Amino acid sequence: MTTHDTTPPLPLDDIKVLELGQLIAGPYCGQVLADFGAQVTKVEPPGKGDAMRQWGEADPANGEPLWWNVIARNKQSVTLDLRQPRGQELLRELAGQADVLVENFRPGTMERWGLGYDTLSRDNPGLVMVRVTGFGQDGPYASRAGFASVCEAMGGLRYLSGYPDRPPVRVGISLGDTLAGLHAALGTMMALHQRDRTGHGQVVDSSIFESVLAMMENLIPEYARAGKVRERSGSFLPKIAPSNAYPARDGRDIIIGANQDTVFRRLCEAMGQPRLADHPDYATHRARGDNQQAIDDLIAAWTQQHDAQHVVDILADAGVPAGLVYRAPDMLDDPHFQARESIVEVPDRRGRPLPMQNVFPRLSETPGRVRHVGPALGEHTAAVLSDWLGLTAEAIEALRADGVI
Repeated sequence: MTTHDTTPPLPLDDIKVLELGQLIAGPYCGQVLADFGAQVTKVEPPGKGDAMRQWGEADPANGEPLWWNVIARNKQSVTLDLRQPRGQELLRELAGQADVLVENFRPGTMERWGLGYDTLSRDNPGLVMVRVTGFGQDGPYASRAGFASVCEAMGGLRYLSGYPDRPPVRVGISLGDTLAGLHAALGTMMALHQRDRTGHGQVVDSSIFESVLAMMENLIPEYARAGKVRERSGSFLPKIAPSNAYPARDGRDIIIGANQDTVFRRLCEAMGQPRLADHPDYATHRARGDNQQAIDDLIAAWTQQHDAQHVVDILADAGVPAGLVYRAPDMLDDPHFQARESIVEVPDRRGRPLPMQNVFPRLSETPGRVRHVGPALGEHTAAVLSDWLGLTAEAIEALRADGVI
């Protein structure tokens, strides 16, 4: 693990972003943009801030939740009460200076505050407004509250997660929120590219349920044309073999993916059973799919004779995809993670090193980087109002006294 590098340049350092979102989906979009240098100014309610400041495991040293340091990294924090007319007025002025505005309120909320795209784009025709919601900006479900768990279910992911003999399970992270944030960031970059051509911004509509739906492979065509409803299958994909978790002698599981013909042959040779590759039950992709359980039993009988790392080493040398099931301590100790700086140490607000995942994807010439952890509530309010809008210290103090900031 290496200490964070602060060397410029950054590819988005000329982009100004207002982030009005809360919780995960909208702020993850802001995190991605900020990681690559965008000046992301997060607008939070005075006094309490984003609810994400309270989510997740707390730091034993100070009781402050740790997640905030990741999802709000590289951002500025400004407090502004958008329910007050003066707060709405200030937001309109800030939006006039911004390239991008990200929000994830229910559809219609920004319009009720006089902050809809039609209003904001009159003063700033180049503004890109990124709207992240559960169900999108239109349609009969648009006004519904949409958390990731519900939208993952409606997008098809939840039904396929788990084992066929028990109810569906959820992935242990808010995957739908993150996918919606990623799609929002992708849409942002496409809208900015189009603005470079035309001078005009537009609205990016990123819903959680459609972000999940987009990754569901051939789920829809399989049903529409073949009448196939894909079902839960546990730790493997039906008819894709061998590709599963296999037990080792030391109690750990090994993930092995050898469903391609040439790779399966290499697996058989590594197992000391080269003739299996020519057996009619296993020689082709379809044959292996039809005999999935039998082939999994054969591989498990072999892996159980060895410790997990030994199996991984053997298969790595043989050119067979295989790996252990990692937890956080495994990631921190892994030499490949260390060599690629997949995890970096960033000083927290008290100067103590805090490991977190690095910025991805990697750019060869202008890579993103983590410059600082999530800010304190309102840490940059005075600076932003002064720099962006030219407000004096006296005017800012008056706003503070009135509870606007």
